[in-house]
Amino acid sequence: MDFIKEYNLFLEIEIENIKFPSTPANLYDPLSYFLTLGGKRMRPMATLIAGDLFGVSIENTKYAALAVELFHNFSLIHDDIMDKAPLRRGKETVHQKWNDNIAILSGDVLFVKAYEMLAKNDIKYLGELLKCFNRTAIEVCEGQQLDMDFENRDNVSLDDYINMIRLKTSVLLGAAFEMGAIIGEASEENINCIYSFGVNLGIAFQIQDDLLDLYGESDKVGKQKGGDVLANKKTILSILAKSNADNGQLNELRSIQNEIDNDKKIKRTLDLFDLLEVKEKCILIMNEYYNKAQKSLNDLNINNSKDNILTLFKILQKREY
Repeated sequence: MDFIKEYNLFLEIEIENIKFPSTPANLYDPLSYFLTLGGKRMRPMATLIAGDLFGVSIENTKYAALAVELFHNFSLIHDDIMDKAPLRRGKETVHQKWNDNIAILSGDVLFVKAYEMLAKNDIKYLGELLKCFNRTAIEVCEGQQLDMDFENRDNVSLDDYINMIRLKTSVLLGAAFEMGAIIGEASEENINCIYSFGVNLGIAFQIQDDLLDLYGESDKVGKQKGGDVLANKKTILSILAKSNADNGQLNELRSIQNEIDNDKKIKRTLDLFDLLEVKEKCILIMNEYYNKAQKSLNDLNINNSKDNILTLFKILQKREY
């Protein structure tokens, strides 16, 4: 566990050292604000851990790690606008504290800063890093578009949803591990394994996020409890409910979507989900992806210790819901 604290402290110091101009204040103040909201720093830590796994110091992987974190935060700022989310990490979102236009521009600057950070890597690895980063950035946008498209579709399947979260959230975690492996000059086989590990871990993590949105404690999760339900978002929970409901229960699901009392809406949803055993079904699927991640980790052909990456894996599995 000591390495988690060490890496977190290292990342926090590096992030604090990212300085923005003082003017225009409405462009840069939101960035300073958002980056100090904290978070788990899971993605940049993945890059540091992957580098360590292949014998590279954190000093040599820090710029790739910071690029990943800046890109992730850019995507969150824009995601919050599209979702009309009031809270992020327990604090006001940028668009809520300022406004949508400011949040869009500030997020754009953070995207550029991510490339600026990536460009600080050794030229020897820059081509492969850019290839990985650009591919991932496009995939994240594809995932976000699919997520928005789902709002106007009634026939979203479980496979559709898994593909969407793979693109929107999981490929970035896979890329974070991949970039550490690239700098560590890992074999193509090992790069594929660690990427697959990250993607499957990310899918399981996002499913867990869907669970936490409804079943987690709001003060622990840092988001509005039941926010996905209140926004009528199609999550794995709602998809499983719909696919297992009879006609009467389908009518109840439609009725719940039109409920105007937020507390009643969440309670009615929980009652129906309990009846349909949605939580239990969701946990089974989540564990399938954790098992796939474990297999990819086992397939890594290295002599170095896997202790650190195993520790991160176990920590992410133990989030409460």
